[in-house]
This record gives sequence, C-alpha cells and structure tokens, in this order.
Amino acid sequence: MIKAVVLDIEGTTSPTSSVREDLYGYTRDRLPAWLAENTGGAADPILEATRAQANRPGADATEVARILIEWLDTDVKSEPLKAAQGIICAEGFRNGSLHGQFFPDVPPVLRAWRDAGLELYIYSSGSVRNQKDWFAFARDGDLSPLISGHFDLSTAGPKREASSYEKIASAIGVPADQILFLSDHPDEVDAAVAAGWQAIGVTRPGEPNSPRGAHRWIGDFAEVVPN
Repeated sequence: MIKAVVLDIEGTTSPTSSVREDLYGYTRDRLPAWLAENTGGAADPILEATRAQANRPGADATEVARILIEWLDTDVKSEPLKAAQGIICAEGFRNGSLHGQFFPDVPPVLRAWRDAGLELYIYSSGSVRNQKDWFAFARDGDLSPLISGHFDLSTAGPKREASSYEKIASAIGVPADQILFLSDHPDEVDAAVAAGWQAIGVTRPGEPNSPRGAHRWIGDFAEVVPN
C-alpha cells in the first residue's frame, strides 16, 4: 500500500521550458549584479564554494559569475549555483517576476491524493528554497499546503543514485516499498527502483526525456491510482 508519493518537478509536474526559461533566465540576468552587490555578505559562501569547485581560488565576483552562468547553461549540478539561484529567484517570486507553472492535470490530482491521505514530497535538483517558492507562487494559486516536505541535491544527494532514495525513505519514515516516485528521467526511475521504491515514468509531449526501461510510463497524473 502506497503511503507517500515523491515527485520530480522539471518535466514531471511542470514543463521543462518553464523552469529553464523562467528560473534559469532570471538567474542568468541577475547573477552578475547580485554577486557584485553582495560581496562581503550573502554572496561570500557562494563565491568560496564556486572557487573550490572550479579550482579557481583567485576568481573575483565577475569570473565567478561567468563560471556559474556556464554551469547553468550546461546543466552542471552545483550546490553553489543552486544556492545562488534559490536566493535570486526568491526575489523574483516575491516581486511578481516569477510564477510556478504546472501541467493542467497536476494540481487536481495532487489535491485528490492529499485528500485520500497520501503524504506528498518533492525531490528535485533545484534548491529546496526554489521548490517551495515554485509551489507557493504557482500561477493558479498556492499549492504549498499539499506538500509535506522537500529534498534537493544537498539534503538527499544525486538523483541517479539509489543511496539518495534510501536517505529520503529514512527521513520521511516510510518503508521503501510503500513509496511511489514519479519522474520523467529514466535514470532517476532506475535509481528509485534500485532503492526498493515503486516508480512510474512520466512522458509528456514536447519534453526532452524519452521512456526507457521496463517501467510503466504515463502521460497524465490521472492515470496513477496509488494503492
């Protein structure tokens, strides 16, 4: 019996284009100025972590901005990048520049699952801060009350490793075989299954990832009946 559903965001609950064009674009535009304005304060941990990851100990704020934007454009999974994006995009959500976008089938199904007593969690490579804002500032209304918890790369680990899913199961206190994971990425579905979870792939028109492997694949959350 399923007690918890864990959801990916990009390509699963939300269009990849909305994440990459809106959140990534806003971050790309604001990042150089934000680093310059906050050197000596909030930007310092991000500057130091980026220098360490890039092996550029002498990089100034301008060079760090170039490094982070390159990582953003090439989809490098970087904790300092996600931290910077979380802070910068928080401004955008609050000033009305950004809104969470969801596939039409997602909000009603999430509400139905929650009403049925399921606990819902998010596991995304985006920072927990961005995840929370994505749901709280959803274009069609606040969805954050539906979500019991959030996990990202820093709190759970890489999404293609079974150990990350084991860590999440331990954190939420639900046996692995009673957790259902939904993601558009075959490698993530594989990793969840390797950790003993139930998992379903999500494939939607226009999204970049294609079904692969001996998993069930669906194109609409309404096709899933957790039991």
